[in-house]
Amino acid sequence: MSSIDRHFTRELVALDASAECREAARIMAEKNIGAVAVKQGGRIVGVVTERDLVYNVLAEGGRCEERIADAMRRDLPAIPPSASEAECADLMRVHFTRHLLVSDESGIVGIISMRDVIRLMLEEKQWLIDELQIYISGR
Repeated sequence: MSSIDRHFTRELVALDASAECREAARIMAEKNIGAVAVKQGGRIVGVVTERDLVYNVLAEGGRCEERIADAMRRDLPAIPPSASEAECADLMRVHFTRHLLVSDESGIVGIISMRDVIRLMLEEKQWLIDELQIYISGR
């Protein structure tokens, strides 16, 4: 199993906690992403996702002018760049999320999505299939 080090997004899109949910949704649609990091005092304090906006704002009768701080998740664990895709998948399953923040000793350095993890898993499976075909055919 390889690490996620070369597979997570380092260009983290972030908004201040006081930004409106509408702004988060606009940025997600514009950049074709499913999550935006939330900053408070210059520090990443959480993540707001498409799902958070639907479940925590719209489904509750909230308005798009609400602050993203009210919709975001603060309880997501951060994972190191040395983590494997299996560790990411396990954390995503346990925490019911499709995104994890990636951090090292300097702080938050990026984000990884379930799509990234699945892509990495499929690449590894394809590599194994190719290697087994070579072994079986004797090339």
